[in-house]
Amino acid sequence: MKPAPFEYRRPGTIAEAVAALAGGTESKVLAGGQSLVPLLSMRLAAPALLVDINAIPGLDTIEVEGEDGGVRVGALARHAAVLASPDVRRVQPLVPMALANVAHATIRNRGTTVGSLVHADAAAEMPAVLALLGGSVEVAGPAGRRTISADELFVGPLESSLAHDEIALSAYFPALAPGAGVAFEEIARRHGDYALVGAAALVDGDSVRVGYLSVADVPTVVDLSGVPEAGLGDAALARLEPGDDIHATAEYRAQLVRVLTARVVRSAREHARQSREGRR
Repeated sequence: MKPAPFEYRRPGTIAEAVAALAGGTESKVLAGGQSLVPLLSMRLAAPALLVDINAIPGLDTIEVEGEDGGVRVGALARHAAVLASPDVRRVQPLVPMALANVAHATIRNRGTTVGSLVHADAAAEMPAVLALLGGSVEVAGPAGRRTISADELFVGPLESSLAHDEIALSAYFPALAPGAGVAFEEIARRHGDYALVGAAALVDGDSVRVGYLSVADVPTVVDLSGVPEAGLGDAALARLEPGDDIHATAEYRAQLVRVLTARVVRSAREHARQSREGRR
C-alpha cells in the first residue's frame, strides 16, 4: 500500500520548521522515519503535511553536559551513533545497553533516539529508559522552547505531550551516580522484534527502581526499594497490570515480569558492585 497524498517541506532552520507545523494540526515531523514511514505506508497515519527536519544543522549532536552531567542527544542523532559513543557508554551505560536491543542494525543506522522517544511506543526500549532515569526532552514551538520531563512526556498509547506545532530538539539522560548500577534485558520472539516484556533496573544504594516496556500503555517505573530479592517479581506485579494481545497472554507477560525483574535487579547490583570496586 502507498501513503495517502501529503505536502512535503524540508526547512533549513528550527524556526522554519515550527512555522510550517503551526499552519495546521494535520502534520508530522520526519527525522529517521523508521516508525513514521511504515505507518504512512499502511495508512495508519495520513498527515496533510510532512516536515522533514534532516536539513536543519546542529541537531545530530551527542554531548556530555559538564564533568558530572548527563548526556544530551540531538534530534537527528541516529541510534547507531549513540550506541557507538564512548562518552555515552561512560556517562550513562544504560542507554547503550538498551539501544543494543533496538530492532536491527539497518534500523539503528537510520532511526533516531529522540524520534523513538516522542513516538511514545510503550513497547520501545528508549521511552522506558528515559522514564527510569528521570530524563527529559527539549522541544521548540511558536511560544519558544520548553523542557518536558519524562513523567509528563508519555500520556497514552503512542501519545506524547508535545503539541502539534512543537518539534523535539534533544533528549537528556542523567549520568549514572558513582557507585550505582544499571541493567537491561528483554524477551522477544525473534531478535529485533518488539519485546514481549522488557525491564531496565537502576540500583543506587538502597534504592531499587525498575522500568518496564510492553507491560502497560505507557512506560512504567516501579520502586522496589526494600523488597526482598525473592519477592521482587510479585511486588512489581502488584503495581502492574499486564494485558493480553496477539503476541502474549497476560499470564505469560506476568511470568516474564517475575523472571526479568529478578534478573535485572541482580545484574544491576552486580554492576554497582563492580563500579564501586573500580573506583577504589
